[in-house]
Parts: sequence; C-alpha cells; structure tokens
Amino acid sequence: MKQITLQAPAKVNLFLEVTGKLPNGYHELATLFAKVSLADILHIQAEISEKEKITFRMSGPFSARLTTTDDNLVIRAVRAFEDYFHMPLQIDIALEKNIPTGAGLGGGSSDAGTVLRALCQLFDRNPFELLSTATRLGADVPLFLYPDTFLKGEGIGEKLTPIPAKGPFPWAILVYPDTAVPTKGVFARLQLPPREKILTTLSNLDILIRYVKEGLPFTHWQTLFFNRLEEAVLPYVYSVRDVKQDLSALGLNPLMSGSGSTVFALTTDRKRAEDLAGKINKQGRKVFVVQFGGITDEHNRNSDPLNGRRAPQGFC
Repeated sequence: MKQITLQAPAKVNLFLEVTGKLPNGYHELATLFAKVSLADILHIQAEISEKEKITFRMSGPFSARLTTTDDNLVIRAVRAFEDYFHMPLQIDIALEKNIPTGAGLGGGSSDAGTVLRALCQLFDRNPFELLSTATRLGADVPLFLYPDTFLKGEGIGEKLTPIPAKGPFPWAILVYPDTAVPTKGVFARLQLPPREKILTTLSNLDILIRYVKEGLPFTHWQTLFFNRLEEAVLPYVYSVRDVKQDLSALGLNPLMSGSGSTVFALTTDRKRAEDLAGKINKQGRKVFVVQFGGITDEHNRNSDPLNGRRAPQGFC
C-alpha cells in the first residue's frame, strides 16, 4: 500500500462580506482566507483495488462529536475521488481531529480537501481537476486543494485567487467558546445592506489584499478586518460576543471567523500571543496560539501537493 501523512490546516477569514443571494438560496461572498497552523492530521494508506474497502477511524480532542459513517466528509471525499477517476480503492484513514467543529475554522472542509490532495499525490493525479467535485462536497473544500496561505474567495467561496504575500507574518490567538454555530441559521438571520454600502466595504478588501501582498505590518491589516456575519451572530450567541468583548478589553482588534464561533486576534510574536492566551482563557473556552501557513510543515515538507502543476487563478 502507498501511504502519506498530511496536515489539514484550519482557516480564518480576515475579511468577509456577503454580496448577494442566489436563486438557489446560497449567498455570494467576497472573502480573504488565511490558513493557520492549527491542523488535523491525516494518515492514509491506499491502493487500487477491484472492490472498494474504506476503513476510517478518528482520535483527538474533537473526535467525539463526529461519526465515521458514510456522511462524514472524509469518506465522501474518498468516494468523490474514486468516482471521478474511476478508481476503486482499498484505503485506511486515521484522522487526528484537532480543529473544533462548528467553529468557523473550516475543519471538515480541510479534511475533505486534504484527502483529495493526498490521493492525487499518491496516484499521480492533478488535484485541480477536482475543483468542481470539491465544490459539490462543500463551498470551502476547494480552498484546501491550494498550497497557498492567503486566497481571495468569491462566488459562494469557491472562486479562488491565491494571494502572494510577504512575511514575516504575525501570530494569532484563536478562541473557541465551545459553542457550535449552525451556518444555516446565521444566513437566515442576516439582513443584506444596500448595494452602495457593500461596494464601499469591498473597496477595503482590495486595500487589505494590497497590504498583505506588500508585507505591511499587521497593524495595517487589522484596521480593515471585517465580517458581515457578526451582525447575525453576536447579538444572538452570547458566548461568541463575550469572547470578542474580552479580547477587545485586552487592547486587541478581534474578529469572528466565518459564521463563527471562533474569534481571533493578531499579535506580534509567540510570547505575546501566549501571554494573551493565558489572560483570555476561561472555563469552557479552547484557546490556540497559531502562525499563518498551515501546509508547509513537518508532515508535508517532503510532499508536492500540486504534483508540479500550477494552481489556477480565480477558479470559477
């Protein structure tokens, strides 16, 4: 059997505006994703077989809330790969679940995207052939086919443009209040602002992307941080609101990631981040100190997730 071990990184949204609603009920977004070093770990052994056999098990601090049944995104990703390439597999997957669920960190999507990327590497396939397939698994899944740390997302989040960025990057504190926020309910509560207001906000996204590209200090970045979905979460989910207030009281500029419930804030270095993490930690919260970039790590250093192929720009 061929085998591979990869990290499946979490993401945060440095910016998120909701630009419209489609006839099918999905909302269109403009967002800036950033991958971070908090990650699930996937150990995969696989070989081509005449008959499919999937063995899947989980461990880790956030595994108890999930099942290993067929509706898990990991198994769905394996089957999507098999169907697309007409390649039945005998496969064994062990997932160490370190990213909390329902947290706005993209954990399930990252697991699915990383499974697709891993299988493409093992069997010499181009992962970018699977972009449409990945989108059908979930709007954020295509994000994790890319090796880039920063990507602009449009459409329902699946139209992606990698953003080349200069370091050094700040450290971040992620605070998860042990509360899952269902995305469907968030969008149901959201009231879209007038188009003129949306266009004004989007101009800030362009400036933020320029700052990231030019390597300006994060103090410039965070003046432009924005998440429209906070309007549909903070007044209703007190645990998320309390985290944001507590981080603000420490002199930080916190932002909720995605549809919640994780709130994050940036700081200069690891020591400062760890000091702040100690101050923000309370019963019921999980606090993580992370760096930007979640793929170039000890598990993936010897891998080539693109198999030498260039990532498409602005996939539609």
